[in-house]
This record gives sequence, structure tokens and C-alpha cells, in this order.
Amino acid sequence: MPMDSERLIQEMRLIREKFTRNAFEFSKHAVDQAILRYIQVEEIKEAIAQGRIIEDYPDDKYGSSCLICGLTLRGRPIHMQSSYSSRPLIKIITLYQPDPQRWNQDFTIRRIP
Repeated sequence: MPMDSERLIQEMRLIREKFTRNAFEFSKHAVDQAILRYIQVEEIKEAIAQGRIIEDYPDDKYGSSCLICGLTLRGRPIHMQSSYSSRPLIKIITLYQPDPQRWNQDFTIRRIP
């Protein structure tokens, strides 16, 4: 299924709505990663506001999730793996600033090793 399918576009809208209402939580791993990588909550919200789903993990062992790519207002790329919007609170599983050596120019497609 193409990454810009209507289902994923709608899912991103629902995720944005929940972030707007602060209906999200962090896994312990995500908190640790945010601290280590100096990623602030406001930067996450900025990236989500204009981000898009770049990978879909409907059968992930910890529950259905997706990888979102977005830019902060200062242009910092952020990747965030999160649960789908079907949960009462979006769960941020992990987050990081993507490595340009591992991703294409706009950080949406993995480079082949």
C-alpha cells in the first residue's frame, strides 16, 4: 500500500487532532531518547503539525504503530514512532533526529545499506 494512501492521510489527521488536545503520552524509552537527543515537547508538536506517516507497522509486536517524519519550525527533522489514534492517548514509542547517511534528502525513505 502506498504511504500516501487515504487511510494513512486520515490517520495522520487524527493523530494531529490528539496532539492538539495534548492527548498523548511517552513510553519510558521515548522519554529517555528525548532527553539524550535534546528533543523538546514543543519540537515534537511542531513536527507533528506538518508531518506525515512514512512507514506503517500494523502488525508491530507492541501494537499497531507508524513512523512519522516532520520538521520543527527551525527545520530540525524529527522521526517519531507512535501508536495509532485508536488508543485514548497517542503513545510515543521512540523519537530521534534521523541520520542523513541512513535516509534520503527529506528523511522519508531509508537508504539501502
